[in-house]
Amino acid sequence: MISGNARPSREEDGPAPRVAAADHGIRLAGGRTGFLLLHGLGGTPVELKLIARALNAAGHTVHCPQLVGHCGSEGDLLATGWRDWAQSALGALARLHAECDRVIVGGLSMGAVLAIHVAAERPAQVDGLALYAPTLRYDGWSIPRYAFLLKWLINTPLGRRYRFPEREPYGIKHRRTRQTIMEAMASGDTAMAGLEGTPARALQQLWRLVAVTRARMPAVTCPALLVHAREDDIAGLSNVFEIQHRLGGLVDAVILDDCYHLVTIDQQRGIVVDRTLALANRLATAGGRTRPGRARVAAAQ
Repeated sequence: MISGNARPSREEDGPAPRVAAADHGIRLAGGRTGFLLLHGLGGTPVELKLIARALNAAGHTVHCPQLVGHCGSEGDLLATGWRDWAQSALGALARLHAECDRVIVGGLSMGAVLAIHVAAERPAQVDGLALYAPTLRYDGWSIPRYAFLLKWLINTPLGRRYRFPEREPYGIKHRRTRQTIMEAMASGDTAMAGLEGTPARALQQLWRLVAVTRARMPAVTCPALLVHAREDDIAGLSNVFEIQHRLGGLVDAVILDDCYHLVTIDQQRGIVVDRTLALANRLATAGGRTRPGRARVAAAQ
């Protein structure tokens, strides 16, 4: 995670980004293929913990950084912008790239959009993408029909005070898992369950990230895995179709039929793991873009 010296958002003036007192990022040492997995807006690395453990058990190095401004208070999040979150991800990529011969960057929801942005920024350092429930727009079946009005009201006093609340089913179809998340949210443990609601100004930063990333998608040519739920309550299948159409490389799209938005912790996460490992295996078999410089350093050591 980037420390408190990360640059504030260039879209709007504000205080320097604040970070939570503790770093809840996940770092699992493994082999020469590395995974950088990015959590969602207002979320935490816990969203990716089960996937991270499974990938690590298969022999891979996995980093799930805590994006700056997250795992703390709403004020911590609002003190940052999308450029700060991107800088967190790029810093984590640089560290993982120094350890591994191949790097796959992935993420959940907003984290998937951020992964595409990272690939556009550092194409030579990203060998593949693992995009879980990518969210360009909130158009799932649980989203209120009036939600589109927020973009029109965002700069009014009412719009600035709005909070996009978490609501049933909280992105999870598996009832026991959903109950666990609800209890964590009720406890106020934001490092475990994230914020109970996403403030409008943070959503505005997501829209800016989406706008920048959408324009750069055709230039992203590395292989991509795209996993989305048919019954996604937050982001509909329109997100899948747009990304599949816009990305410039091979896209392997997987549509799950028995889970909701949080595909990394819901009841079909085993399929998510299997298809992600298949992507890693294909890159390893093809040689990926193994970096000769790294190989020479390893041999010298």
